[in-house]
Amino acid sequence: MSSVASIFGQTYVNHPMKDKFIKWQCHTRQMMMRDNQGRPDAAIMPEVYLSGQDASIGALITILNKLPIYSQTPEMLHMARKTNDPAQARSQAIQFFSATYYQKFRQFSDILSATFPPGSGGAAQLIEAGSCRLVFEAYAQRFDLECTVMPMAQQNALHQATMAHNRLFNRVLSAETIVLGFEPDWETSTATP
Repeated sequence: MSSVASIFGQTYVNHPMKDKFIKWQCHTRQMMMRDNQGRPDAAIMPEVYLSGQDASIGALITILNKLPIYSQTPEMLHMARKTNDPAQARSQAIQFFSATYYQKFRQFSDILSATFPPGSGGAAQLIEAGSCRLVFEAYAQRFDLECTVMPMAQQNALHQATMAHNRLFNRVLSAETIVLGFEPDWETSTATP
C-alpha cells in the first residue's frame, strides 16, 4: 500500500518496498565505504535486463542521491576542488560517505542514477528501450526493480549530484558524460526475502 506525501511542495510516493530498498541501499553503501574502501560491489551494481529479455546486457554502478532538499552536492564539489591529488580526494570522499551521509534513508531519492561515457551504445540502448529491469542481489537479499529510464539534463539536481559524486572517484570524468535516471515502479517490483 502506497501513500503520497508533500515535502516543500514536492510530491513523493511512500511505499513499503521503496523504504525497504532505500534502507538496504543506505546500509550496504555505508558498509562499502567503511569496509571496502569505496569499491563498488554487487549491492550497488545491478544486472540490467531490457523488457522481454532473459539475458542481462551487463551490470552498472548506480548512485543513490539525496533528495534535492537534502543535497550535499556543494560539499562534494568543494572536496573535489580543494585538492589536485586524486588519492587525497578519494580518501576524503570515503571518510565523508562513511560518516553520517547514509544515516537517514528518508533523505534519499528513489531515482537511481548511473553514468555512461559519451557516445555509449549501452546508454543509447537503454534510452531507446525507455524501461528496464534492475536486479540487485547481495547479502542474502534480492530486489527486482522495474524501472523507467530517463536521460538527465545537466541542470537536473540528480545529474549534478551524480557527477559531483563520481568526480570524487574519477577525476577525469568527461563533462559530456551521459547520466541516466532509473525510476522504479514500486507496485510491480519485487524483493526476496
